[in-house]
Amino acid sequence: MVFTEDMLDFLYILSLILAVCALVPALAHALELPGKLRLAKDAYFAVQPIYYPGFTIVGVAEPLAAVCTAALLGLLPPGGVEFWLTLVALVGLACMHAVYWLVTHPVNQFWVRGEQMGRVGSGFFGLGSAGRRRRAQVDWTAARDRWEYSHVARAALGSVSFLALVLLRVS
Repeated sequence: MVFTEDMLDFLYILSLILAVCALVPALAHALELPGKLRLAKDAYFAVQPIYYPGFTIVGVAEPLAAVCTAALLGLLPPGGVEFWLTLVALVGLACMHAVYWLVTHPVNQFWVRGEQMGRVGSGFFGLGSAGRRRRAQVDWTAARDRWEYSHVARAALGSVSFLALVLLRVS
């Protein structure tokens, strides 16, 4: 199959849109940080479950953004500015995703424990749950800080990816 300039443009635009969709929830969480750190334990526990299912619906954008950006990278000639900017975007998206699974997801399991969810939500939040601890055994401020600051890291990584993709068209 021969890839035309139009096909590359489509893949670029799709990568950019998906990168924005991955960035926005992480950035929203990061912007909530100062206010949420002021909440007492009971208020924080009341607020945390409100993120499901809204924020999780957009979650599919993260892996799709990485896949589209990897495909775009594969179609670019190695070594040029476009190649390196696309690689930076891909690494940022991959790291953003890794932070979710290694840092954020285990704490999400803590927050949604006992919440009524559908089959898809239960399956998703159940991934990697073998080592899950009970709420009573977890320091809630440590869980809060881990969750909140992981989103700051994810927002920074998502921003780097988004900016690299924007600069791709400017270069």
